[in-house]
Amino acid sequence: MRYKDFELVDFLADEFFILWVKNPDKNTQHFWEKWLIEHPEKREIVMKAISIIRGVSYKEGEHLSDSAYIDIFENIISADKEKGKLGRGFLNSDKNNNIKNIAAILIFGFCAWMGYYHTFLYSEPAPVSNKTFVIKRSTPIGSRSLITLADSSKVHLNSSSEISYPSDLATSNRWVELKGEGFFEIKKNGKPFTVLIGGTKIEVLGTSFNVKVEENKLSVALMTGKVMVKDQKGNQVSLYPDEMLVMEKSGDLYKSDFDTLKVTGWKDNVLVFDSDNFENCRKKIEAWYGVEIILKGEIRKSWVYSGTYINESLENVLRGVNITSGLKFKIENRKVEMFN
Repeated sequence: MRYKDFELVDFLADEFFILWVKNPDKNTQHFWEKWLIEHPEKREIVMKAISIIRGVSYKEGEHLSDSAYIDIFENIISADKEKGKLGRGFLNSDKNNNIKNIAAILIFGFCAWMGYYHTFLYSEPAPVSNKTFVIKRSTPIGSRSLITLADSSKVHLNSSSEISYPSDLATSNRWVELKGEGFFEIKKNGKPFTVLIGGTKIEVLGTSFNVKVEENKLSVALMTGKVMVKDQKGNQVSLYPDEMLVMEKSGDLYKSDFDTLKVTGWKDNVLVFDSDNFENCRKKIEAWYGVEIILKGEIRKSWVYSGTYINESLENVLRGVNITSGLKFKIENRKVEMFN
């Protein structure tokens, strides 16, 4: 049977589905996220299955009580009755007897499987509500990715960054939590969209903007539309196109204009150095290519470097630094030695 033909009890007995609910990894998460987007008509029944599976928790050596068995079965029965599909042809004859037969089969099969699962496969799940669960997407150091959300909004995710968002983003909860740096292209559909960064909120309707979270500051650069930035202290700042808001960790905040290529070029694979000192230059190269740079010798305090690279290799970027500054380099695996 294909997943598109599954009913509630089928999801409850499917090992791949339960593995995703209980202990998601990159493969299960990618599959089920794509599958839910392609089969929105199954979202409600999937949410019910998730709720039931998440609601059953064991400690090692424990067993379900009789009342717990009954509660689980009643959830299954009531959920299927809503769809009018329980038992299909079985209910056409003796309703009470058939419900008892179905109950016996379901409880026996479900509990036998759960005993096996919790003995050999179970790991403690993250909390989830009855209506939604949180999806996480991340990019490792040295890579960038484009993520299309269920509401058709797009998020360009920079190196070493992560977003979390609800599974029902398309229908109700339009929010994303960001760690690192992301460029957002929000689809306007009449519902507000919120980007969360710690205690700070960025509220939008339809717009495009860049958000960068650093150790000591947060910056929001607006390309199109309008956003409202709200922090924990009650500050509210509106941004208009070509404005950037910088919020220091100390609590200071200010607006400024910005260079579009320098701030957002990364999403188009454009690496920009703009009078960067050696430390900033090193950080950019390490994050962009996923390497470690080891400096041998000393760098003069006045050392700066400027350059723009589009889809260039690590070697070509280092060669450009060498031509301009005289710094030599040697690449060995994921390490780069730079020296005078």
